[in-house]
Amino acid sequence: MMFQYDFMQHAFVAGTLVAIMCGVIGVYVIARGVSFIAHMFSEIGFAGASFAMYMGWNPINGLLLFTTTSALAIGQLGTKVFRRDLSINVIISIFLGFGLLFLSLSTKNASNAFSILFGSVLSISTQQVWEVLGLSIGVLILLLIGFKMLTFDSFDPVGAEAAGLPVRVISISFLLILSIAVVGAVQIVGALLVFTLMTTPAAAARHLSQKVSRMILFSVLLAVIGLWLGLVIGYYTNLPVSFFITAIQGIFYFAALGWRNYHERIRIKESLDETSTKTAAS
Repeated sequence: MMFQYDFMQHAFVAGTLVAIMCGVIGVYVIARGVSFIAHMFSEIGFAGASFAMYMGWNPINGLLLFTTTSALAIGQLGTKVFRRDLSINVIISIFLGFGLLFLSLSTKNASNAFSILFGSVLSISTQQVWEVLGLSIGVLILLLIGFKMLTFDSFDPVGAEAAGLPVRVISISFLLILSIAVVGAVQIVGALLVFTLMTTPAAAARHLSQKVSRMILFSVLLAVIGLWLGLVIGYYTNLPVSFFITAIQGIFYFAALGWRNYHERIRIKESLDETSTKTAAS
């Protein structure tokens, strides 16, 4: 039985916490159109973790330092500056380069680099479980506190600005929360795959419902179920867990897309039938 092993218990606890956190915040990432920034934070976080290893710090300190500083900088400049593909690619390339530089200068072995890039969910320590717990709960509490304003600004930005909400403060605050969430997710699926849990379940959920509360519920369920299945399959096949998590989330997304398209075709057909009936009756 896999739950007799401490590393599987840690993986399920920490992974579930991160999946719930990513499922919730991912809905707002998609709604605000900042998925590219979530991806950029993960690469910046890789450089931060590498820098921390070079300095002899706990990697989470470097992750937090680099991602939160970047969030403040992006918030001041405005997210529109970073919507250009060229800007994103240049920034990602620079920080990947810095990450590799710090790793080459570090005395740590290559396995640490692999875990930062691709995650190490099956080798999470008790200390890391507590770190993920603190980060996840902190992110969820902050999202709960700002739920109404964040939801209004994310799904109706014009209305939020017209209503006099502090949209700039909301934007910067969300970027800071997102940067913290990325730090937690990196420890589970790695810097290169954090994009998966942060966006794919939420994107699938958007095809299943247009109501925010239901979107969040579906996003969390898909994130958690996908992660659990990935852990189980990875354990029994001895293959990379992150691959299975990514593949399963991809399947969920395309299944949700197919479900939406199917119902749209039915709705259009019913509408046409109704129109034809009215025309014939007249």
